[in-house]
Amino acid sequence: MASLPKIAMNKTVYERYMSLPLDQNLSQLTYVWIDGTGEYLRAKTRTHYSVPKTAEELPIWNYDGSSTYQAEGSNSDVYLHPVALYKDPFLQGNHKLVLCETYKYNKKPTETNHRATCLDAMTKAKATHPWFGMEQEYSLLDRDLHPFGWPKSGFPGPQGPYYCGVGANKVFARDVVEAHYKACLFSGIRICGTNAEVMPAQWEYQVGPSEGIDMGDELWMSRYILHRVAEDFGVVVSLDPKPIPGDWNGAGCHTNFSTEAMRGENGIVEIEKAIDRLSRQHARHIKAYDPKQGKDNERRLTGHHETSSIHDFSAGVANRGCSIRIPRSVAEERKGYLEDRRPSSNCDPYCVTEIIVRTTLLDE
Repeated sequence: MASLPKIAMNKTVYERYMSLPLDQNLSQLTYVWIDGTGEYLRAKTRTHYSVPKTAEELPIWNYDGSSTYQAEGSNSDVYLHPVALYKDPFLQGNHKLVLCETYKYNKKPTETNHRATCLDAMTKAKATHPWFGMEQEYSLLDRDLHPFGWPKSGFPGPQGPYYCGVGANKVFARDVVEAHYKACLFSGIRICGTNAEVMPAQWEYQVGPSEGIDMGDELWMSRYILHRVAEDFGVVVSLDPKPIPGDWNGAGCHTNFSTEAMRGENGIVEIEKAIDRLSRQHARHIKAYDPKQGKDNERRLTGHHETSSIHDFSAGVANRGCSIRIPRSVAEERKGYLEDRRPSSNCDPYCVTEIIVRTTLLDE
């Protein structure tokens, strides 16, 4: 591939305009939505002449769905319904990020709007207080889509020194990671940690615990913020579950799950019941755990590199090669949560959390 031209904006000039004073009753709203791929995000901004406190008070907007793989040109309007509101870490001030659901001309959800059915499941299971924590792994790439910090010809040294590593020869682009962490905290997203992962230029952050529909909302918005932060640094974010073939770890989105009963005394009984129900729906879950109904995860869930086989269900204590891991502390305390290690890094968190609830709590 020919080398890409070096492009850089002048941030000093940019800041001169960003420091211009605005009316304190004015708010720039960036509407964010999932496009027709089911894994990428789009956004556009409008002016609002008051500072909103909730998503419900915001107007429905529309966009050209024929340019986002969600409609035909002859009937291209798709509608944005605001559902969650966050502080904007980029524009700051009174400005907001607005997560939206997408609806077609006939008022039905678009094919990649999985929030609507997820909310239905969470509402039905509300009394159990389902908590989730999702561990988002991702890889950082140069603009030529080569792993960031890797030699342009050849490979870095074998995996081993990179996980939770420290040092310029162990980790790459920590600036992106720490800027993203701070931006999420500013926005009100419950990001609870981050670390360098096993493959060089691969990182992870964790969101949660979040209850019900909030899990999907917060993870999607945290992904938007990650892409935007990386854009400022001229780096590309990949959520591909197996970005580099061969003897390199893939990327997942391990999902921790519990209910009030699981977190209570002798909750291990409820955890074991949930695992039994999950064992009987393995194929169904695999289809829900990546946007291509298992085809993406097929490259990752090989039974190697800390994964289970895509073809078999397994569970165990402190075993990262199982479908479901029970942390050792949970086994010892006999209460807590389980970790589903099957979801891919590019999964839709609405699909993942919905099917876990429907399988374990609604017995569907």
